[in-house]
Amino acid sequence: MTTELPLLRVDSWTPTRETLHMWVQIIGKMRMVSTPPINHWWHVPLYVTASGLATGFVPSPADGWDAEFDLVDHRLILRTTGGESEVLPLHAQSVASFYADVQAALARLGLGIHIFASPNEVPDAIPFADDEVHASYDPDAAHAFWRQLLFAQRVLQQFRGEFIGKCSPVHFFWGAMDLAVTRFSGREAPPHPGGAPNCPDFVMREGYSHELSSAGFWPGGGEEGAFYSYAYPAPDGYADADVPDGARYDTTLGEFILPLEAVRAAADPEGLVLDFLHATHDAAARLARWP
Repeated sequence: MTTELPLLRVDSWTPTRETLHMWVQIIGKMRMVSTPPINHWWHVPLYVTASGLATGFVPSPADGWDAEFDLVDHRLILRTTGGESEVLPLHAQSVASFYADVQAALARLGLGIHIFASPNEVPDAIPFADDEVHASYDPDAAHAFWRQLLFAQRVLQQFRGEFIGKCSPVHFFWGAMDLAVTRFSGREAPPHPGGAPNCPDFVMREGYSHELSSAGFWPGGGEEGAFYSYAYPAPDGYADADVPDGARYDTTLGEFILPLEAVRAAADPEGLVLDFLHATHDAAARLARWP
């Protein structure tokens, strides 16, 4: 199994990444307020598709809808179960303009969806309707990011399938803009201290209510992004676990990092990521004496 990883340096697409981050938060929040809550906020993420990122089916009083960021043809598609649709082109425009376009499309579809219209988990949260700062869109960079997500989806899905205990889907959390999968020991965890920027502490407490080992891919942590892995609560000795060459424990982030540039250079990229995922999870489970 191979999926070619494109070269996409983190610092080469910062304006586009920051703009796209706000756009996916808008659509993600629409899903969040429209979907019955599921433990650990599993009702809020988006999912990798054959052409981008999508909400999946979302119920509504009028039956339901979905939304997809098509990062191949660069458009946002809003669809209802009644057969109606709206297609908005993805191009360089401000978050404020995008938000207004989405609101207008929702009105035409008869979908009354009201969200808290300001971003979460970012230090400087500009309300969507006022954000004229983020207004970039490089289609080649957005497409390359999706190709990174496809690679990560395939490896994380294989890793997820090896665990028969409680485990999350592989899903894209729009708050931090990462693709994640989480395994649980079945035991409760101490209350999380919170502290994420512009994110209520109760959100973190629910997300980390039970002992876990989580891993994923994030467009940060390395020159081209990185796979990461961490445990909550982290058992004694966890930071000293043996991990494959190229990986390291980041004391600032409090998690293991495997930079994507190391993955791209490996003779077996998928194998290296799986070794990383196994090593970090096994250390968490062994040191914390998971049942």
